[in-house]
This record gives sequence, structure tokens and C-alpha cells, in this order.
Amino acid sequence: MFRTIADFVTEYTNESKTTQRVMDTLTDASLAQKITPELRSLGQLGWHIGTTIHEMISRTGLEFAAPEGEEHAPASALTIADTYRTSAAAAIDAIQSQWTDAKLSESSDMYGEQWLNGLTLRIFLSHEIHHRGEMIVLMRQAGLRVPDIYGPTREDWIERGMEPLV
Repeated sequence: MFRTIADFVTEYTNESKTTQRVMDTLTDASLAQKITPELRSLGQLGWHIGTTIHEMISRTGLEFAAPEGEEHAPASALTIADTYRTSAAAAIDAIQSQWTDAKLSESSDMYGEQWLNGLTLRIFLSHEIHHRGEMIVLMRQAGLRVPDIYGPTREDWIERGMEPLV
């Protein structure tokens, strides 16, 4: 649970930069990649991350612009990446301008339960990281080079002349 706005903004700024690098790697052709027909495609996952920012955070009473067409993923990787960029920045701005640290200890209705706002921000961030991990698997299947996130990728190790860990 976050106890200060500054702590959330610092962590989310770092994580959203990483998510943005993932989004910026997508191609239009890669968006249809799926593990199985009944699961979300790579494009649907990217769109879900980008649109959930407003869908989830606005439930706490924060006001900021919602992305257009929240229900269906566009066929454009650039649109998905730009929507994420805009939504993440808008959420940070809304939190910094509309809340004080005291607001993090207040509760909001989240999907029929009362969650402390600081907990909502933690769950929101974990949700994004979870789906970003799913995207990376699909990106590999689609033949995309994934960016390093918490350490070097296999490709990074090879480019450095090192043996990748198996």
C-alpha cells in the first residue's frame, strides 16, 4: 500500500517508462498474436493496460480524460502506445493535483468492496506489471525483441559477448 503520493509517483513513473518501452515495441502485425483462441491477443492486452488506467483509477473519484473506445483494441500499435502514454501521464497529474497524502488512507468502492486508495494504487500497479509480463511472452512468440525490464534480455547478453543464462 502506498502511504505517500511521492512514493507512488516515483514508482509508477519508473514502471510506466518500462511499460511504455514495451508498448513502443509493438507492431501492427504483432497485435493479433495469441496463445490460444480464447485468450486475449497482444493488442488486446496492450489496450487493456492503457484503458484500465482510467477505468480503475477514476473509481477513486479522480477526474481525468478517458481514452476513446475503451472496449475494443484498435488495429494500430501506435494508437495503443500513444493511448498508454497519455493515460499514464494523466493519471499521475490527477493524483498529484487532486489528492494529498491523507487521501491515500480514505476508502473508495472498488468493484463492490471498500479499498483504501493507497491499496488501490498498489493493486493498479501490480495489475499493470502482471499484464506487461503476459505481453512479453506474446511479443517473443510474435518474433519481437523485448526490451530489458529488470535486467538484460537474452539478446542483450549475446550482444555483450556473454553466454545467456538458461
